[in-house]
Amino acid sequence: MPLRRRIAPVVAVTFVLASGSYSAEQKPQQPVRSIAPFIDAHVHLEPADPEHSIEAGLRAMPAENAARIVVMPPPFTDDDPARYDAEKILPAVKGHADKFSVLGGGGSLNAMIQQSMQSGDVGPELRQKFKQRAEELLRQGVAGFGEMTAEHFAGATPYQSAPPDHPLFLLLAEIAAEHGVPIDLHMEAIPEDMPPPAPLKSPATLRANIAAFERLLAHNPHAKIIWAHAGWDNTGFRTPALCRRLLAAHANLYMDVKIDPAKPGKNSPLTNGGSGAIKPEWLKLFEDFPDRFIVGTDQHYPEPAAGPQRWEAIVVLLNQLPDGLRQKMARENAERLYPRS
Repeated sequence: MPLRRRIAPVVAVTFVLASGSYSAEQKPQQPVRSIAPFIDAHVHLEPADPEHSIEAGLRAMPAENAARIVVMPPPFTDDDPARYDAEKILPAVKGHADKFSVLGGGGSLNAMIQQSMQSGDVGPELRQKFKQRAEELLRQGVAGFGEMTAEHFAGATPYQSAPPDHPLFLLLAEIAAEHGVPIDLHMEAIPEDMPPPAPLKSPATLRANIAAFERLLAHNPHAKIIWAHAGWDNTGFRTPALCRRLLAAHANLYMDVKIDPAKPGKNSPLTNGGSGAIKPEWLKLFEDFPDRFIVGTDQHYPEPAAGPQRWEAIVVLLNQLPDGLRQKMARENAERLYPRS
């Protein structure tokens, strides 16, 4: 069925991006609810109290009009004392299978890839250990692998980098294809070697990764790869044009859309610092590839106390989309990637 071309009116939303204190004139407006129910396919929780995090997510879902949430650990290094994986999340979502799905591997598989980069070991013993861990996570009930990373700037976790065609990434693609589950991959776009953008100071050179990413996509066309955080770009190179080229070339590539109202990045789909109208080049991209985009807000639960929430920004985008496209991006595409068990 062709997508309807009518675009919903722009929803006026006032985001207050200050330190968290509001004057009488600056009190934030009531958050705007999504017109259509949506699946938020990229969410994190507080590992010290996952049960409370899940309860906070459940309380927030009606206000958002969120239908389901996909929770995952961040991508960790092996020596990070905060490291955890799906075992921390899965018990907290028991009894809420209709509302939550869980990804795994960020605290173990990703750590193994990063450790391999340090040691240079990609031998058969490591590959077997990696495969066993991936299959163990699947037996526990994860719906896919994530959050993995090929290029993650320092922030909540240390700087991490591994070529997306690393042998363990290729092995993970084979495992994901065999079991029909997706891989959620965080990767800054670096088309050629370049110095790091400010304020990142190390490493001295960021290594090109787009060609290697295409080798990962081509390695097993049945492996569904979700390139996380479309619309939140820290290098300036994840443009609609680059996304278009890769989506046209690789039918197994999907993207989740993130808009951070506090840090909108270099290629936000929305004007006005990530709170205005959809930019025409992004709308055209969504319309030309309506089955390949999902919502992935990178929201944390419990919700941070100060300022607007990330889900509020994605609702600004969803509420402007043509009806048919909104349904696909909000829910239908994610339901295909993460069917209920």
